[in-house]
Amino acid sequence: MTEAATYAPIYPELVLAIGAMALLMFGAFTRETDDNAQLGGWLAIVILAVAAGMILAQPAETVTVFNGAFIVDPFGRFMKLLMLAGSAFAILMSHGYFKRHRALKFELPVLILLGTVGMSMMISAGDFIALYLGVELHSLVSYVLAAIRRDDVRASEAGLKYFVLGALSSGMLLYGASLIYGFTGTTSLAGIAAAIPPGGVPSLGIIIGLVFLLAGMAFKVAAVPFHMWSPDVYEGSPTPITAFFAAAGKVAAVALLTRVVIAGFPNAVAQWQQIIVFAAIGSMLLGAFAAIGQTNLKRLMAYSSIGHVGFMLVGLAAANADGVAGILIYMAIYLAMTLGVFAVILAMRREEGMVEDIYELAGLAQTDLKMAAVLGVLLFSLAGVPPLAGFFAKWYVLAPAVKAGLGWLAIIGVLASVVSAFYYLRIIKIMFFDDPKPAFEKSDAALVFVMGASVIFTLVFVIWPGPSILDAANAAAVTLKF
Repeated sequence: MTEAATYAPIYPELVLAIGAMALLMFGAFTRETDDNAQLGGWLAIVILAVAAGMILAQPAETVTVFNGAFIVDPFGRFMKLLMLAGSAFAILMSHGYFKRHRALKFELPVLILLGTVGMSMMISAGDFIALYLGVELHSLVSYVLAAIRRDDVRASEAGLKYFVLGALSSGMLLYGASLIYGFTGTTSLAGIAAAIPPGGVPSLGIIIGLVFLLAGMAFKVAAVPFHMWSPDVYEGSPTPITAFFAAAGKVAAVALLTRVVIAGFPNAVAQWQQIIVFAAIGSMLLGAFAAIGQTNLKRLMAYSSIGHVGFMLVGLAAANADGVAGILIYMAIYLAMTLGVFAVILAMRREEGMVEDIYELAGLAQTDLKMAAVLGVLLFSLAGVPPLAGFFAKWYVLAPAVKAGLGWLAIIGVLASVVSAFYYLRIIKIMFFDDPKPAFEKSDAALVFVMGASVIFTLVFVIWPGPSILDAANAAAVTLKF
């Protein structure tokens, strides 16, 4: 095998990294104008599309490079395609927003591309060192993106809070990884799995290390009790950046957590399952109850996101291939729904500026019926109402939990879903039955496209592409070798 063929599995990541450097040079050596910055954004979307095409062209088998530190398998490819889609749509939705706020800079697509490289490393990490490199590359970019509007106090506060709490979580993750390395003698997930014999009980040091490791990763997915950063960062960050965190960032973090516990600790299920179950229950309940009192849409979406993470963790707690397939399906549907809702939030704009309060949606059905219908469908889907896509997302994670003997956990999930329906239905009531507020300005073509694509996906998922996604998810899940 030639040296070029040896590194073929990392070509998509190389394209992203080289593309980011090329865009950086383009921005540095051209005039700083809105047109040039917008061109940089479109070039970044092209680079993301090229990387996605290269991932689709990769062979179906599992391949590792750098002595197993980087794994390319169907599971990773599935999650990377979702993550790339989230990044591309975030850039697409950012153009109009930053142009109106006179903050359109060429650095934005460069940072998103570099963050995407970090997320790709997280998804494919087969070693703690590669894992940490990916996490930190993504995290450092995220701190900058949250505060990229330097003239906005809320954005600066969001970036600072994210940085401080992110540094704490990285410390916990590193401490856990170092303990596990000390007691197993390896940083490789495959080596750690081999160090814990089937049917045996991991040593106390490994268990303590696993607790710290999962605590650090729980922060990345915003699971209870490490969710505290999420509402403030979601609310304070520029809305397209919040969409990037909620879509692409969530996909990478969930993929990382899933790979680490399934591939690294297959013989310690009894130990990590307890932690995952606790986080799932806490996330579902907090996401259901804490969002009830929220009036800011972005903050409400933060709590909604925490609740949805809880459902994904139910699939992980099942510790079987069906549960992982359920997570993959959930992530695909969640990505579409979330991007659609954030496109609607970006379209909530009047002459005086952006609005985010749910009561500003009053009477939207009378002033803009299409936008009200789109948001209504997406909210019903987030609540899990059949036959919309959100119902099937929850079904495919709750059913494996019941199969694994965790029926009581599935019941908690159903009850939490019923409670969360209240705050989704409240918004629908405001849109369709309250006295109308002044109409919003005409939406950008990009936002209309994202809203349309999202609502179509949500409505027709059961017919297509649902079956195709289900087949791909099942094929990807079994590659984690249960």
